[in-house]
Amino acid sequence: VQLQASGGGLVQAGGSLRLSCAASGRALSSYAMGWFRQAPGKEREFVAAISRSGVGTGYTDSVKGRFTISRDNFKNTVYLQMNSLKSEDTAVYYCAAKMGASSYYQSEYTYWGQGTLVTVSS
Repeated sequence: VQLQASGGGLVQAGGSLRLSCAASGRALSSYAMGWFRQAPGKEREFVAAISRSGVGTGYTDSVKGRFTISRDNFKNTVYLQMNSLKSEDTAVYYCAAKMGASSYYQSEYTYWGQGTLVTVSS
């Protein structure tokens, strides 16, 4: 499966963005999906994950209550709605796919998109 992330950009603190991850080559419903991010000078970290059906979701503590992961398997797309953005959310955001159950561990993800840059100005 090929993944294409989009929707990043420059936003003021307190603003919102919605990231999209479009899949091609195979039905997205076959995969659990995750969003990860890498801030300048830092390691890539887990942000959110969603099960194949979309029923199960999980978030890192720093984004709980602000970010929402969702998916539309008919459109072969996963979303990350980001509200109340903070300067510390500035990073390149990556979507990733894996077979089986969703996971917080990036080493378990097989397929990765190219990343989309989110810059939050304070």
